[in-house]
This record gives sequence, C-alpha cells and structure tokens, in this order.
Amino acid sequence: MTLDVLVVLLAGILGLVIGSFLNVVVWRVPRGESVVAPPSSCPRCGHRIRSRDNVPVLSWLVLRGRCRDCGEPISARYPAVEAVTGLLFAVLAAQVGLSWVLPAVLYLAAVGVALTLIDIDVQRLPDRIVLPSYPVGALLLALASWNPGGEPDWSALVRAAIGCVGLYVFYFAAAFAYPRGMGFGDVKLAGVLGLYLAWFGWGAFAVGAFAAFLLGGVYSVGLLVARRADRKSGIPFGPWMLGGALVGLLFGEMLWNAYLGLFL
Repeated sequence: MTLDVLVVLLAGILGLVIGSFLNVVVWRVPRGESVVAPPSSCPRCGHRIRSRDNVPVLSWLVLRGRCRDCGEPISARYPAVEAVTGLLFAVLAAQVGLSWVLPAVLYLAAVGVALTLIDIDVQRLPDRIVLPSYPVGALLLALASWNPGGEPDWSALVRAAIGCVGLYVFYFAAAFAYPRGMGFGDVKLAGVLGLYLAWFGWGAFAVGAFAAFLLGGVYSVGLLVARRADRKSGIPFGPWMLGGALVGLLFGEMLWNAYLGLFL
C-alpha cells in the first residue's frame, strides 16, 4: 500500500468518526445545547447509546436501524452523514495529498457538512460554527503557507485574506440590495469560503463563487418547474455556497485555466 493510498484511507476513516460527531452537532447546536454533554441517548427510551452501538455506519446496519433497547427506528440520515463525511474526507485527501493544507480542508469539510444540514433543517447558519471558522481557518492556512520543512508560500495567505474580504463585501452588498434573497448568515459564511478558495488560487475563487449561484439557480428553477416552490419561497443558500466552494477547491483551477485557454 502506497503512502498516498494510506492517507486517503485514514482520512476516510477519520471522516466516518467525525461524521458521527457531526450528527450530534447538527441536532444540538440549533437548540443551543452542548455538543459534549450529556452523552447521546435514545430520544424515546432515554437509554444511553453504548460504545459498541456507536460505530459509524456499521452499528446502524447491525441494529437494522433500530434502538437496541426499545426498537425505536433510527433515521437513515445518521449513517448517511457518516458515510458522506468519510467519502468527502477521502476525496479531499486524494486531492491535496499528505500536506500541511490537508487539516485546513478537512476542517472546512466538517464545518460544511454541519452547516449544510443545519441550514436545510432550520434555514440558519449558526454563529457558533461560522465565526470560529475564521480564526481556525486562518491559522490552518497560515500553517499551510509556512509549509514547515518545505518552501513557504506567503503570497497564498495574502491572496486568502483578499479573497476573504472580497467575497464578504460582495455578499454584504447583495444582502443589502436584496435582503429577502440573502441572509446575513450567508454573508458571514462567504468570508470563510473566500478565505479558502483564494488560498488555492484566483481560479478556484472565481469558479467556487460562480458555482454557488449556478447550483442554487438550477435547484431553484427545478423547484419552480416541479411546482414545489414559488417565487416567494425561502430556499437555503448556504448548501449551494458550500457546494460551489467544493467545486472550486476540486476543479476550480482546472476549469479556470480551460476557460482562459479559449481566449488565449
């Protein structure tokens, strides 16, 4: 087994474990509850979840999606979140490899999964998650720019700072111009995403920012065509901002260079 494969595998396993914790975050943070205490328990019978029943994905399959004590059905969303987080961690590890930027992108992935689900559930992006992402993201990306043991790239950190401010200001202006279509939670999230996207390059920044509106627009049109929403319906935009950022991180520089190649 090569080192690259091992890194991807370990990142995927870590993602499964983090995904299990994110299920707790998604449920408790919107309710203002602690994410560390009390331990998880069945909402029906109150029995504490045993350690052997808390193994990501596998425990849900072994229990056939039901509480061991009372038989209450356990939503399939729990193992789905764990599996998606594991897959996302593995994909990002394959993209950036064993590097100092890996902790930064894995942190963003975990935050992104939590915010996506919370925004879908309650149409809100909690400050408890978004605001700490600024200093944490900045520190992790500063470490990646420092690149201990290798050649530092401080220009990437400067670019990240510019991207952070730039995308924040753009979303702030959009929210001011059309407050019904953009929440201030989106504005605060934009700064975090601008920080990350610009660190990877202006191509990633441009593609990631544009992809958010493209994906959100396509989804909105689909809902209108299917008559599942109207022009006054509130549609969470946070998931599409995060989805666009993922597109930018994975394919942004490639797509941007291909786009420029059409004109050069």
